[in-house]
Amino acid sequence: MPIARVIRHVAFEDLNAFAAPIATAGYTIQYREAGLDELTPEDAQGADLLVVLGGPIGADQDDLYPFLRAEREALRARLAAGAPTLGICLGAQLMAAALGARVAPGPGKEIGWAPVELTDRGRAGPLRYLEHVPVLHWHGDAFDLPPGVDRLAATRLCPHQAFALGRHGLGFQFHPEADGQGFERWLIGHAVEIAATPGVSVPALRDDARRLGPGAAEAGRRCLGEWLGGLA
Repeated sequence: MPIARVIRHVAFEDLNAFAAPIATAGYTIQYREAGLDELTPEDAQGADLLVVLGGPIGADQDDLYPFLRAEREALRARLAAGAPTLGICLGAQLMAAALGARVAPGPGKEIGWAPVELTDRGRAGPLRYLEHVPVLHWHGDAFDLPPGVDRLAATRLCPHQAFALGRHGLGFQFHPEADGQGFERWLIGHAVEIAATPGVSVPALRDDARRLGPGAAEAGRRCLGEWLGGLA
């Protein structure tokens, strides 16, 4: 069976709703824990699909988290080779950096559930399932648009919310995999950041996850399922 190798930076940011369409597409899912499991070139390039998930660190913090260098190198090699690659939040930032784009703090944090605005290219592809659907945002950094990619989605604070590189590379700044299940782990894991961010509260995030998570999950599953189908 084909292998989907998934790099996870924190335990509670896993595939969530994306696990089902990846399994349905025939992949065996194998997690690699960043900072614990060494990501060798053979490990990264031998996967039929590489997924790099989110996390609360900066894409360029090699001095603090040296494993980031190996992740960027793996992404650079896979994207150049046309190998199927998916990045979410930090994963998308690492993809952008691997493609030569700048990653830096954005004009403000986006934390909470809100829709993205799709570009014409976004509406023409799998992201159309996400149109008008509130999805989870949780980031302070943002990336410039890498050369050679198609911009797919934006928000007021973050003009580059999703991009595609050909048919094989897809990056999301937001979290289309978030389904509201197990969301309490996010609230615990990000407790310090929530407390330090004006206008953001645990009760409001919890309520929104309960109300909006199922719809976001269904849209996310449809989106990813169609993208995976286009890889064949």
